[in-house]
Amino acid sequence: MEDDCDIIIIGAGIAGTACALRCARAGLSVLLLERAEIPGSKNLSGGRLYTHALAELLPQFHLTAPLERRITHESLSLLTPDGATTFSSLQPGGESWSVLRARFDPWLVAEAEKEGVECIPGATVDALYEENGRVCGVICGDDILRARYVVLAEGANSVLAERHGLVTRPAGEAMALGIKEVLSLETSAIEERFHLENNEGAALLFSGGICDDLPGGAFLYTNQQTLSLGIVCPLSSLTQSRVPASELLARFKTHPAVRPLIKNTESLEYGAHLVPEGGLHSMPVQYAGNGWLLVGDALRSCVNTGISVRGMDMALTGAQAAAQTLISACQHREPQNLFALYHHNVERSLLWDILQRYQHVPALLQRPGWYRAWPALMQDISRDLWDQGDKPVPPLRQLFWRHLRRHGLWHLAGDVIRSLRCL
Repeated sequence: MEDDCDIIIIGAGIAGTACALRCARAGLSVLLLERAEIPGSKNLSGGRLYTHALAELLPQFHLTAPLERRITHESLSLLTPDGATTFSSLQPGGESWSVLRARFDPWLVAEAEKEGVECIPGATVDALYEENGRVCGVICGDDILRARYVVLAEGANSVLAERHGLVTRPAGEAMALGIKEVLSLETSAIEERFHLENNEGAALLFSGGICDDLPGGAFLYTNQQTLSLGIVCPLSSLTQSRVPASELLARFKTHPAVRPLIKNTESLEYGAHLVPEGGLHSMPVQYAGNGWLLVGDALRSCVNTGISVRGMDMALTGAQAAAQTLISACQHREPQNLFALYHHNVERSLLWDILQRYQHVPALLQRPGWYRAWPALMQDISRDLWDQGDKPVPPLRQLFWRHLRRHGLWHLAGDVIRSLRCL
């Protein structure tokens, strides 16, 4: 039976759409299936996009892309129950932007459609269609759509891939739950509150006490007229904490380091999203097979570096490797060893370099000291340095030594040694 198209892609998120665009640009016929009525309406991310991969895909993206603010102000705050120690930096001219997926994804789909991609919103894929052990299409209700290859870009919750035995469910510490709110705030208030001007943006990261001293973090990004605020906690932390993620977010919003930043705001959006942040060692052993391959969050290619989460740009980079694989495979009449071809292209990409570079960080971030001892240590040292009272500050070596012993010298040293080995 004749195929309906060369490629069927399930999911019009960033990875699926970028893969579709590249394949169509190479002359392949591509069908992009999206379960949401409007692309992007069911997609959620923290909201920071490193644009190097987008520039490779669409060199003139900055002319039309619905970007929010260029990130120039960075900060990392280590939180204790009643205080925070913050490290901040001003970096003009950076190449990362805050984005809102509800605006960005429809734009990217429109760019793909200009290249000839056919996007069908509101399409529910019930199952993969197989013949003789090969995936050669999808089943949507009573319809069977056939293609030479099927790309699963259905996100971290890979229902179809798991149902067909293509992947196994990852461990709890390799998956995190992100809870995010979009809060309204006038442009002038944002720029005054975060010391911004000329479309500058701020990216604030938080660690410590987000999930009851268990692994977890939080973020706040500035948009044009909104703030993106959220927490990200491994599923294993949520299980141990036994506190609903929604309550953890509510607690975070009342912290004295956060509360003034979001005062007089109104919640516009609220959502949850699974984040595959286990890195290289949590990727499926087999991420391509007979007629199919994975891309984006389904590939579990998100990278947590400890001070940033590389999700959307890694999705774009992985999509490039996937498209190269599909283009090459479609140039041959006979079915190719898709996994070997895909793995080769992934290994040659920036995605692989970053996955390898930070492959041990997920295990490092499971150490409890980062969320309890280190924030407390930094706050105690800061308090003694700034709150001098009626006595002189002791010599710095004495001050540091006293607090190091108080908070567990050997555990802290272990954190440092492991960090040096990982990073």
